[in-house]
Amino acid sequence: MQTKEYLQALMQNIIKKDPAEKLFHQAASEVLTSLEPILEADPKYIKYAVLDRMVEPERVIYFRVPWNDDKGLTHVNRGFRIQFNSAIGPFKGGIRFHESVTLSSLKFLAFEQTFKNSLTGLPLGGAKGGSDFDPRGKSEGEVMRFCQAFMDELYRHIGERTDVPAGDLGVGAREIGFMFGHYKKITNKFVGVFTGKGPSFGGSLIRPEATGYGVVFFAEEMLKCKSEGIRGKTCIISGTGNVGIHTAEKILQMGGKVVGFNDYDGAVYDKEGLDQEKLAFLKDLVFVKRGSLKEYVKKFKSAEFHPGKKSWFIPCYAAFPTACENELTLEDAKTLVNNGVKIVCEGANMPCTPEAVDLFQSKGVLYAPGKAANAGGVAVSGLEMTQNTIRLSWTREEVETQLKKIMRNIHSACVEEACLYNKPGDYLLGANIAGFKKVADAMIAQGVI
Repeated sequence: MQTKEYLQALMQNIIKKDPAEKLFHQAASEVLTSLEPILEADPKYIKYAVLDRMVEPERVIYFRVPWNDDKGLTHVNRGFRIQFNSAIGPFKGGIRFHESVTLSSLKFLAFEQTFKNSLTGLPLGGAKGGSDFDPRGKSEGEVMRFCQAFMDELYRHIGERTDVPAGDLGVGAREIGFMFGHYKKITNKFVGVFTGKGPSFGGSLIRPEATGYGVVFFAEEMLKCKSEGIRGKTCIISGTGNVGIHTAEKILQMGGKVVGFNDYDGAVYDKEGLDQEKLAFLKDLVFVKRGSLKEYVKKFKSAEFHPGKKSWFIPCYAAFPTACENELTLEDAKTLVNNGVKIVCEGANMPCTPEAVDLFQSKGVLYAPGKAANAGGVAVSGLEMTQNTIRLSWTREEVETQLKKIMRNIHSACVEEACLYNKPGDYLLGANIAGFKKVADAMIAQGVI
């Protein structure tokens, strides 16, 4: 069977087995298409059915989570943990609490995580988990009781050398603290079974900032290939969550100008750009008050608020999608291209639709997929695991230096693989092949398991 026919048959089989899992189909299709050159060059990957195994998770854990609200009423949510691939290390990946969580969404995230973790160069396998519980609008007591109920089942499936979860959408330091505390009580063990912990009980400095910082470090490496940098560049960001805010913070630190960002309610266009005062207000609004960007334009009169819109209509040099999957469509991509965008660097997982990616690449826009560009979070999670193991805490400067080095190495790996297969500048192909090779070679070495 020819390579193309093999990949088409494999994709058809994936769809046939799980026809409703559209997000997973999209993620698998993107990777399989990119891997055709390496499969052509080295037939061992087909011989040993590496991809046939790689597209199936090692384990899917699905459980109910009953919990009581402040009025004593019982609610039941679904809990998941997708342990996708442990060929190069213990399972590693975040936990997401959001009403949109489904088996399909978590399978796609865990599959992506496998490649992302491989790219960091750290010995970490791929996993993802979560629940359709939404912490927004819940009291702290309700969030705590849910986290404890969630851990009543999950604790038996994780461990510092088995599976090490972290935070994700809807799961921040508060939720990690509640889950870690309950794990410690249940197991009577104080071990590094979670990352993203508070600094006072084993967490790493700059872990909250790591994904956003890493995205900007990756973008800087991309621009260096054009003998440019982020300094002086006009940037827009989608999302004002943890990743979006810290992407903006690092852009400011490196001399860039952030003129647009958005949340659930709409987009802000601030032609004057963020400064330290505005960033501090934004952090307090988002992280403390959990408020709307409508409040930003009340405070800063130079800014415009556009209800129900995303940032993509705002002219920019660099765009950073940091919110959620498929948030940037073909029409959005056309708008960005027409407005002169030169670089799109993903801070979220698969935020650009396939059609948007195709347009960026066809128009010569530098495009970085999330599995490469947003690997900073899991990179610092890996560094947190190291600190937990050796019972030491590194300074902020030490951790940031290591993060910058890892992002530089990821960029180099993407560039090298793309050039090796005669696709210079194709970061998507480079990231997928570089991430695949390490995992695939480990799977072959370990036999059929």
